[in-house]
This record gives sequence, structure tokens and C-alpha cells, in this order.
Amino acid sequence: MIGSMARIRLVTLTAAVASIGNTAALAWEDSTAKPVTYTKDVVPILQNRCQACHRSGQIGPFALTNFEDTKNWAETIKESVTERRMPPWFADRSINKFKNDRSLTDAEIDTISRWVDAGCPKGDDRDLPPPRSFSPGWFIGEPDVIFSMPQEYDVPATGVLDYKYFAIPTSFDEDKWVSGVELKAGNPAVVHHILMSVRPPGWNPNERPRDGNRVSDEQALGFFAALAPGYIPPQYPSGFGKKIPKGSTIVFQMHYTPNGTAQKDKSQVGLVFAKEPVHTEIRTRGIFNNSFNIPPGADNHEVKSGFRFPQDSVVVSLMPHMHLRGKDFHYVVEYPDGRTERILSVPRWDFNWQGHYELAESLHMPKGTVLRCTAHFDNSESNKANPDSKKRVTWGDQTFDEMMIGYIHYYVPAPPAAEAAGE
Repeated sequence: MIGSMARIRLVTLTAAVASIGNTAALAWEDSTAKPVTYTKDVVPILQNRCQACHRSGQIGPFALTNFEDTKNWAETIKESVTERRMPPWFADRSINKFKNDRSLTDAEIDTISRWVDAGCPKGDDRDLPPPRSFSPGWFIGEPDVIFSMPQEYDVPATGVLDYKYFAIPTSFDEDKWVSGVELKAGNPAVVHHILMSVRPPGWNPNERPRDGNRVSDEQALGFFAALAPGYIPPQYPSGFGKKIPKGSTIVFQMHYTPNGTAQKDKSQVGLVFAKEPVHTEIRTRGIFNNSFNIPPGADNHEVKSGFRFPQDSVVVSLMPHMHLRGKDFHYVVEYPDGRTERILSVPRWDFNWQGHYELAESLHMPKGTVLRCTAHFDNSESNKANPDSKKRVTWGDQTFDEMMIGYIHYYVPAPPAAEAAGE
């Protein structure tokens, strides 16, 4: 009798478990079977992840701001997001978290895939969220002031050009704090990159930074702003910013790449002034190695660099830089107490998408902390972007040369009130 009752309970329990399992499965099927529409489900993803680049006047090759354009590119979009090629985000997602992470979640990828597989249904226009507002042509919003090169530069049809430098007086009669700065190529067809520096009053405009096989001032000490392939300019939160002293001169370092037809360029920079008082100055530094020597055919050549912080500092973002043979890039912190921490890993470097990585939580670097950068280069034939696998590669300005720089954006915290008062 006891055995029979046990068997009855076991059968009942098994049935109950099966029922729960079936209910859960049905709930999952219901959630995944829920119709996906453009207006209700896809547009929010496009607004948050894609439209900053995929809109008129920006770097995306097509716009994703209306239904017809999105539908026309639906298959390409699905392939790009499922392979995680778009949105461009190359940091290892298992190492650290970043404020500007553009990668899609698994749920977002699933939503887009199911929408495409369903034939791209539009849905009800009443479900559309308000359109996202953008300033035409600017990531940072409408600038408060725009400075342009003093004159157009004639870029020849052919040849390899040394970097060109252009000085632009600001005529500011007081110090200015900026919360956003964006460089814009006048002629993107021939402008490869721009580095902007700020020179104090009294700087000789006929004097230019050291370059050639040495590290320029901008590279060693950092830059004020940059334009590089795929780069989206940062914007600083309230209370933080970069300083332009009164009477300073803006200097553009221009890298032009002739494309077979004579061209003209007149690039510019837009500045957004901080609307609230700035208590913390953001600085930029390059952690570089300019003495590497990559042998012909080497497919995993390692190059290292490092920087020891001379005072307490706080790192807010990171930006690796290499050229066409770059393979991967990593940042590791060595704290004075012996701890080590990997803070960024870019396992698949892409020269066409040079971004910065804004840390979700800023990292305090006590005095004496060492930040080490490690990069690998592929100079073999298997690297399809390699200009010449038979060439021994060293540091150089041109794209067919190489660089190894781990940029950091950081600040020096204010000392405690007692220390500042000299107590």
C-alpha cells in the first residue's frame, strides 16, 4: 500500500513537473512568436545604436532614419549584426564595461533577425517613438564656435605628403572650457586624419612639432582633439572639460592621402563651451613605443610600452592606435601594491574604426602605478590589409609605416582640502 501510494505521488509529481516545463516552453514560444514590427520594435534599436552614424552627412554608407531605407538594407543589416560587425565595437565584452559600448545585446540582435525573417513588417505608425534629434553634420550638437583653416590647401593628385600644419588664432580674451570638440574634414576623400593641439600665447607659428621617425609633441603628450577613421568624438560630463587658455592658437596636424585627382581641403573644428563651471581638466597622453622593428613576414610581432604615473590620477577613457598591420591591443594596470588588472582588450584591431573606450567606472591610479600596453602586428601575406609583407616595418607617419600608441584620457584629482590649505 505504501509502495502504491509512493508510485502515485511519483507519477503525480512527474506530471506536474512536465506540466510546468510545458507551460514554460509555451511562454517562451509565445514571447519569441510575438510579432516584431519596424515601428514598435526596430526603430528604438536604430535610434540608440545606429542613427548617430547612419544618417545624412555622417560616415554610415546609407541612412537608417526611415522605413523604406531600412527595409532596402534589411538583409545586410541582419548579416552585419548577427556577425557582430556592426555596430563597430571591438573591445572584449568580458573585460570591463564602457559607457559608450555600441554593441547590440543578444535580445536586440534577435529582434532584428526575427523582423527580417518575417518580411520586414512596418507596423502601426502610432507606435513610432519621437524621432531622435541631431544637429546636422555634428556629433557633439551645434557648436558654439567654428574655426576653419586660414586658407584652402591644394592636395596634389599623386605622391606621399609629409604632415602639414596649419595655425588658427582663437582670439579668445579669456580662458575657455569646452565640453565637446569635433574636427570635421573639409574633403574626406583626401583627409586621412587630423590631430589638433592648442599652443599658448607667444608660440611661434613658424615652429612645428617634431615628426619623422621621432614622436611628435601631440603623440607623446597627447592631443586636444582628433579625427581618425571611424572616430566618434567624446563629450565630457558636467564639471569636466578641456581648457583653451586665452590668446591660444589652434594647430591642425593634417595627414593628406592623394587619391589620383587634384583636390582642395579646408577642414574645421567645432567647439561646445561648458555650460556649467568646470572643476576638473581632462588631459590626454600617448603611451608609445617608437623603437620597434617588425621583421618581414612576421604574423604576431609583439610590441610593448608603459607609463608610470608620477602623481595620483584618474583614467576615464582609452584609445589604442596602430596602422594597417595592427592585430590586437591590450591595456594592463600594475598597482603599487602588486595587483594587476586588465582594463581593455581589443582582440581584433580594425584600422577603419579607431574608437575610444569610455570606462563605465573611472579608474584611480595611485602615484607609482604603471599602465602597460601590449600590441601585436601581422606583417604576413595573410593580412589582406598589409601594404607589403616583404618590408621591414618601423615607426613612421604614413599609413604604410606603423605606430604603437596607447592613448589615455585622464585627470589629476584635486588634493584634499586640508592638504591644499597646507595643513
